[in-house]
Amino acid sequence: MSSHSLTEGLEATLQERLGRRESQGRLRQLHAPRTDLVDFSSNDYLSFSQDKDLRKAVIEHLTNFEEQQPPSPSNRRALGSGGSRLLDGNSEFVEYLEKKISSFHGSQSALLFNSAYDANVGLISCVPGEGDVIIYDDLIHASIHDGMKLSRATRKIPFAHSSILRNASRHSVEKPEMKNPAMRVIESLGLVLKQLTEMDQHIKGGSSNVFICVEALYSMDGDIADLEYVSAIVKSMLPKGNGYIIVDEAHSVGVLGDGGRGLVCQLGLQDQIWARVIGFGKAVGCAGGAILCSSVARLYLINYARTFIYTTAMSFPSLASINVAYDFLITGKADKRRNQLKLLVDYCHKRLKNLDQSLQPTVATLRVLGGPPCSPIIPLFTSYPKSLSQYCKRSGFMVRPIVAPTVPLGQERIRICIHATNTIEQIDNLCRAIEKWLSRFITRNHIEEMERGQTNVSMSAEFRDSLLENGKAKI
Repeated sequence: MSSHSLTEGLEATLQERLGRRESQGRLRQLHAPRTDLVDFSSNDYLSFSQDKDLRKAVIEHLTNFEEQQPPSPSNRRALGSGGSRLLDGNSEFVEYLEKKISSFHGSQSALLFNSAYDANVGLISCVPGEGDVIIYDDLIHASIHDGMKLSRATRKIPFAHSSILRNASRHSVEKPEMKNPAMRVIESLGLVLKQLTEMDQHIKGGSSNVFICVEALYSMDGDIADLEYVSAIVKSMLPKGNGYIIVDEAHSVGVLGDGGRGLVCQLGLQDQIWARVIGFGKAVGCAGGAILCSSVARLYLINYARTFIYTTAMSFPSLASINVAYDFLITGKADKRRNQLKLLVDYCHKRLKNLDQSLQPTVATLRVLGGPPCSPIIPLFTSYPKSLSQYCKRSGFMVRPIVAPTVPLGQERIRICIHATNTIEQIDNLCRAIEKWLSRFITRNHIEEMERGQTNVSMSAEFRDSLLENGKAKI
């Protein structure tokens, strides 16, 4: 068989898989960002990436890197790093930056990675060993799942996300939106730990370790983990001290805590959390990530984390950007922006709740979470996320639909991200656009009748497309 025939066969297989995903309404595509739309989508919560003063400081840093204090890269490379950290990519500057970051976050040490994704994969894949157990929030980030696939841990067990949220009930729960009868009930964190200690004498006796993986701020719902509860129950259920909590703070750094130090620092839990993974691609406005940990764990990662060992180190421009952004955080220049962000978040949520209460849409059409927002992320649950997103875009606002497999079936939504440089007027106009979209939908009775085929009411093209789209998403 010729290589051309082999290629044709592979291309046909790939096309078939893509076609299947497209038929389900789940095909991902790349699109260049539109500069004519108001940003209610990106993770740039503090608008650092657009800050002119920060940009100017980075340019000065790059221009004068040989004269800069703190020390410039010892290898004097202005652009690329020259190799991995273990070869030619290390420098005095990157080690200075790691100490600066660890000091700001109240950690003994820090180790930089090219992304928070790489940090999670490297950490989870190399630390848990045979006989150890990883238990993880069932809504944990994909990077943790990829790390677990490479891990030597004997078992990986999920626990219910809702069991670790602030003000949550602590029993075994399943989200009410989860309509798939094939999905098993996921136990609460407390019950998973209880079962582990009862069934595994190595865990109970302390000779095997349990790694508990959670996020501080969850990017899809904007909710926050009750880390004080997590810490307390791990101590209680694993009194031998073999429970190690790992917190992903990618979305909370810059937003939560004094000076933007994150949730762990806000709660004063630095000594109770074994490792924190922070990201610089959200509120910090740069790229890259780091693991905050002990000096022993840092040295272990240098020796065993493959996503650290076998990759080119971060370039000096990336390091310089992180350094300048941390100067803004450390000196308090971001405090006013963070306060403004909170005011805008509260205002947007209030406007959306008022809209929800006045129009009273069906749960399938639109649902706004009731409690006060904990973060810049405000989810609007709807069975028609693509329709609502497209309508907002046509009205001049960038919001994105979030559908399966990113979120479970039945939990589709659009995700509104507020930024420090958004305005009250922009939020008002966004809410008006959502209100106009809602007004196009007819009453719940008519919707139900149309779905049963019991009405002759003419549907608008947009509404008809929305129903079809929703059906595809649930195939």
